[in-house]
Amino acid sequence: MNPSPLPYFLGCPSWSENAWRDYLYPADARPTEYLGLYSQVFNAVEGNTTFYARPAPATVQRWAQVMPAHFRFTAKFPGDVSHAGDLGEQLESAIDFTRLLAPLGECVSPYWLQLPALFGPSRLAELSHFLDRIGKPVAVEVRHGAFFARGEEERQLNRLLHERSVERICLDPRALFSCASREPGVLHAQAKKPRVPPRPAAFSQSPQVRFIGHPELEANESFLTPWVEKVAAWIEEGRSPYVFLHTADNRLAAALAQRFHQRLMARLPGLAPLPELPRAPEVEQLGLL
Repeated sequence: MNPSPLPYFLGCPSWSENAWRDYLYPADARPTEYLGLYSQVFNAVEGNTTFYARPAPATVQRWAQVMPAHFRFTAKFPGDVSHAGDLGEQLESAIDFTRLLAPLGECVSPYWLQLPALFGPSRLAELSHFLDRIGKPVAVEVRHGAFFARGEEERQLNRLLHERSVERICLDPRALFSCASREPGVLHAQAKKPRVPPRPAAFSQSPQVRFIGHPELEANESFLTPWVEKVAAWIEEGRSPYVFLHTADNRLAAALAQRFHQRLMARLPGLAPLPELPRAPEVEQLGLL
């Protein structure tokens, strides 16, 4: 069973969450089955794990056997590529990484280059060199304050990316930072995520959005509303946006993604519902409605 074709890509940071057996996966699902189950419901996933470690070739081969052709895996370049100094010096390592994931074919598109907060305007020449030579579709996430100041330095970044049809990944952490909980998982997420303003951009046919949600699902509603409108508008323009939804510990990330799609269905009549896995409880049990 595969999801009905959707005009956009929707997913979560990963597919391997044991807690999703509470509401998404069958209760008896084994971790080795998670990717196959996940890809029956969602058509995209972030490649967060590849930032921390390269998968073994045998693992990539297993993924290739399971991922449907329409599925998209936005694999992050490993941290030793994006965070280890001059990007030009890491170019060969980055190319080797794309060779490692070659068995996944078009499922890896785009690759994500998440740059550290120290990567500022003075290093834009490095970025342009990397993008011009990597030979694969790439989307870029920046975290330096100058790139959010609405000044000439931000405009330089945007021009560089727009000229190459490279998307600027939009991170929206406002819902997470609206949470006053002292729970360790929330505090960890708030410490880890940058507190940057969202910068929606569409420099190609596939805008990229990362929404970092509040751990209480209902508290996300007002933050989701503008994204429902923005994503709907992009789809109406003929674009195919990517939307990934997180929560602090990601226990309810899949539920938040389901809720986003329900709201988008209300905004875009005729949009197909997400498939439901056999024996998965009704989403109303999580108070989504």
